[in-house]
Amino acid sequence: MQTIKKGLFLILTFILTAPYTYAGNKDEEGYKFELIKEIPHTSVKNQFRSGTCWSFAGMSFFEAEMLRMGKPEVDLSEMFEVSMCYRDKALKFVRMGGKTNFGPGGELYDDLYVAANYGLVPEAAFPGIKYNEEKHVHGEMDEILLKMVEAVVENKNKKLSPVWDSVLNNTIDAYLGAIPEKFDYKGKSYTPVSFATEYCGINSNDYVQITSFSHHPYYKPFILEVPDNWLWSEYYNVPIDELQEIVDNSLQNGYSVLWAADVSDKGFATSMKGIAVVPDKAPVNLAGAEIAKWDSLSEKDKEASYYKFDKPGKELVITQENRQLAFDNMETTDDHAMHLIGLAKDQNGTPYYKVKNSWGNYNNYKGYFYASQSYLRYKTTGIVVNKAAIPESIMKKLKL
Repeated sequence: MQTIKKGLFLILTFILTAPYTYAGNKDEEGYKFELIKEIPHTSVKNQFRSGTCWSFAGMSFFEAEMLRMGKPEVDLSEMFEVSMCYRDKALKFVRMGGKTNFGPGGELYDDLYVAANYGLVPEAAFPGIKYNEEKHVHGEMDEILLKMVEAVVENKNKKLSPVWDSVLNNTIDAYLGAIPEKFDYKGKSYTPVSFATEYCGINSNDYVQITSFSHHPYYKPFILEVPDNWLWSEYYNVPIDELQEIVDNSLQNGYSVLWAADVSDKGFATSMKGIAVVPDKAPVNLAGAEIAKWDSLSEKDKEASYYKFDKPGKELVITQENRQLAFDNMETTDDHAMHLIGLAKDQNGTPYYKVKNSWGNYNNYKGYFYASQSYLRYKTTGIVVNKAAIPESIMKKLKL
């Protein structure tokens, strides 16, 4: 998943705020939040100009899991995950004759995959920037790697050389750094695998990937049909009410949630604000023949009237049917990975989720935002949770 594409139906409206208060005119009510539950977590990071939200969200999730288990705080390397996935992604792309996705995006499962197969490393051992920049800037690297694997697939020699993958891996190393076979941390030597198991205590088998779509049977795993699912990873499928129940139960019991969603509609990628909602309908007062006045408005003026949502209001009721329709019509796509770390409510009692993003300190919430329950139900493409956080009744249905 990467940010950002254009959508047609969901309205994401962000209101410029300071935490728990509206920062606009003092006569306007705005949004006010009461934080109900917050999971201990690490600081907000910045993916900057890279399509690696899945890795930033995943490392944030693992860091929070370590804190939950009583382990010391650690800053895990996001670029270690990126480096390892790019290598394996290239192998699959070539074996598939270029008929699979190759790029910086990924799925939530990719974090579990790397941890299980290659381990984890601290940021200090692998910062992943070897190209004279202070922050992650991947445009050149992404394009070069794509051209390389496309050239291998085209293969004018009609025969693969035995070194093509070494050349590609050397290019990855040139940008991100060579993968450390061993490193020292807190006075002890580790390999990436031993660091993941001994120091971090992360076992990928403790986690499960879940979604909710009606085009596959419930309570069975299926391969979600999104381009960045290059590993063809399986999601367990549950009705949307139960997916929400899993998220709520997890957060209420001290387990954070790794979250993937469509965030590309109006303003999400560039807004410096912090509310994600699904308005019930356009807040426009039209009567009788005055509809002609509406029709005569410019598209810009229509949009300004339609998208004004500057205080809590009624939201769209999200059902399995309208959620599925948005996915089938590609109005909901696999855009962005984030980290759910809390529960909140607005002044009307409407439930929200506190979300940790990976765009640095980009707004008055210092890199966090609040997503309404309707937004989560409507635009979630998948979650990863600790199996221990899933209600027992749902575990039995999933046969986990």
